[in-house]
Amino acid sequence: MVIIRVSSCFLFQILVFVLFCPLIFGQLAPSESRILRQVQQLLEFPPVLQGWNNWTNFCYLPPSASLSIVCSGNHITELTVVGNKTTPSLSSKLGQGTFSISDKTLSEKFSIESFFTSLTKLSSLKVLTLVSLGLWGSLPAKINRFHSLQVLNISDNSIFGEVPTQITLMTNLRSLVLADNMLNGSVPDLSRLAVLEELNMSGNGLGPEFPSLGNKLVSIILRNNAFQCQIPSKLNNYHQLQHLDISSNQFIGLIPPKLFSLPSIRYLNLAGNKLSGALSTNISCIVGLEFVDLSNNHLTGKLPLCIGFNSSNRFMFYSWNCLSVGDLNYQHPYSFCHKAALAVKPAERQQKNGLTSKLAILLIIAGGIVATTMAIVFLLLMLFRSAKVDKVQIHTFEKSASRKASAQLSPKIPTEARHVSPTLRFGAIGIRAYHVFSLDEIEDATNNFNASNLLGEGSQGQLYKGSLRDGSVVVVRSMQLKQKYSSQRLLQHTEVISKLRHQHLVSMLGHCIVTHQEYSNGASTIFLVFEYISNSTLRNHLSDQRKREMLKWPQRLAITMGVAKGIQFLHAGIAPGIFGNDVKIENILLDENLTAKISNYDLLIPSKVGSESLHSGQDTPDHHVSDQHGEREDVYQLGAILLEVITGRSITCQRDLDVQRFQLEETLADSQLKLRGLVDPSIRGTYAYQSLRTTAEITINCLSKDPVQRPTIEDVIWNLQYSVQVQDGWSNSIEFNKDPLCLGDTWRKFISGPKWKPKDSSNVCATIESASREATESGKSKKVASKLQKLRVEDSDRESLLMKVENNV
Repeated sequence: MVIIRVSSCFLFQILVFVLFCPLIFGQLAPSESRILRQVQQLLEFPPVLQGWNNWTNFCYLPPSASLSIVCSGNHITELTVVGNKTTPSLSSKLGQGTFSISDKTLSEKFSIESFFTSLTKLSSLKVLTLVSLGLWGSLPAKINRFHSLQVLNISDNSIFGEVPTQITLMTNLRSLVLADNMLNGSVPDLSRLAVLEELNMSGNGLGPEFPSLGNKLVSIILRNNAFQCQIPSKLNNYHQLQHLDISSNQFIGLIPPKLFSLPSIRYLNLAGNKLSGALSTNISCIVGLEFVDLSNNHLTGKLPLCIGFNSSNRFMFYSWNCLSVGDLNYQHPYSFCHKAALAVKPAERQQKNGLTSKLAILLIIAGGIVATTMAIVFLLLMLFRSAKVDKVQIHTFEKSASRKASAQLSPKIPTEARHVSPTLRFGAIGIRAYHVFSLDEIEDATNNFNASNLLGEGSQGQLYKGSLRDGSVVVVRSMQLKQKYSSQRLLQHTEVISKLRHQHLVSMLGHCIVTHQEYSNGASTIFLVFEYISNSTLRNHLSDQRKREMLKWPQRLAITMGVAKGIQFLHAGIAPGIFGNDVKIENILLDENLTAKISNYDLLIPSKVGSESLHSGQDTPDHHVSDQHGEREDVYQLGAILLEVITGRSITCQRDLDVQRFQLEETLADSQLKLRGLVDPSIRGTYAYQSLRTTAEITINCLSKDPVQRPTIEDVIWNLQYSVQVQDGWSNSIEFNKDPLCLGDTWRKFISGPKWKPKDSSNVCATIESASREATESGKSKKVASKLQKLRVEDSDRESLLMKVENNV
């Protein structure tokens, strides 16, 4: 009996331990909980952090692509926050000249000093990821207080100024990602970061000298900056380097031949620089080198044999140099590269001893001549490139004839990433990493293309719903290519395909190319894998009564702004731009957050079932004109979407569109009352009049019969942004009255006629300040507006109230 009691007591103790152990060991220290709530406040309560309060157990929040918190020993060790304030492209930033507060940044109240002061108090932090949060300001020197930090990613913000030298004291850093900001100046000496494996500073204005780095790096990404120097020979000692991307800079001089034979190199992108000279045909290449891009430089001669045409597993891009290989239509003449190389040749830094004054004078004169020549060549180069900018680059790839069906490798993602840091393996913001799928993976995902998974078939092939091995739901598009287009021709488009990833596109997650060598025509099939959007289309939301009520004017503005930004990305966010994208309202999908995503855009791939796109690879004298036509056509289709969003009425044919456009144009020229009578009843009372009017005006302009009179997509975005700002100001000015009285006797005394009151006075009624504002703007009595401000009414009764104001005042 005693034994039983002891056992029961023992079991009870175990039960208590099991129940309370998580609370004891998983509860975050109160000081760090306060810091997280401070971060929430300093970030101005972004959507991803909504719901945090004094009782939130941060260590047990479910991780997601946008938010992840990892705790150990009652302390935070990893913090990942990904927002939705995606910054403009680098060219847009530089075009602005100076930094300015916008909807893509935090407000003027934000202090980056206070923000990092709070974060540095998380003493155990090892991973810090702060992406697309609208951070702005100079990176503070106190960043070195993160003594334990191993991963720092603050990409896609608006951080400007120089990289602080104190960052070199963060000796535990393994991954440093400062990409897509507004940083400039020289990069400090990072060679002290002995364990640094990944460095990504792309999309800034850094330069001109190549940074000093440690030789343990696995990935170096410095593309799209302002580096103007030779590629340092010290890179020859980077034996662990797998990924080197220094494209879109102004690097000069010869390419170090040992880059091609680094023991671990997989990806080498030197495109878009001013590299010159001839590569030896006898240099050696490492077998694992999968991707080489030398295009748009000043190279001459022939390609090294090892990277030319003898590998079936390597992507090679070399167009727009002065090489004597391949199709010479896609190479400059030799004289072009010779003159350009002379123009960018760096001056000698050392003079011989005993240099006479006469020689010095000659050198000065020669320098003046060279400077003048540089200016002339630069102008000619700009004119020449502007004429060539829209040509499709031709890349070379030759498959092994011994394989009957082979899946091609991506030009962007190294296949072996075992030693690459986690940040590099992760994909674009909020989107899984781009992946080159095998045919087995595609078949597994679609259950061998089971008919039950077939979603439809259209001009761009068959669509299948699929499930990846990690449980992610995707859409797989199967396209059989036209017979005359070989795999070599198809691979011209893979670079563009891998970039089709944006917040407002149904983004590409990967692809698989299969070439069927058993057929004499060598026909190929490409499988494109997209993210799956489950919340239906914008057309469905506007047609369904219940869903339409969810789309008030602010939501509709945000959706149309998203569509416009998606179109802008297709036009200008990638090269070459994609135009003529069939931007119909049926092709606008909404995710669970009502974020607009464009689907069915032009994929640039000529399939057997579809017509050849404007960018199928054929250069014509009218190519630029075709681009302009496609751009204006996309703007016209955006106008049709805007029109349907405003009126709520479906547009099923051209006649419907013409009639609604005419009605909208007439109401704009008439009265405010008529405009309100035309709009969707579901949004009445939820919009600022000037916001609606501005949107209606840009809609009319988009639908101009003359394409030349239509605005550019940038103009559309500017006007929509103004509408958003007006709407936000109007919404913020509304203050809700907490008095439960809704109209009642005050209203009945104010307006003669039948008694009228809300259906449910227990609800918190919406303010009628909007009614008073509209009354005032319409020239109604200010006395009326003043009295109306004291009243409140439900959204469902707002229209009745507005009509009474207009009919009785």
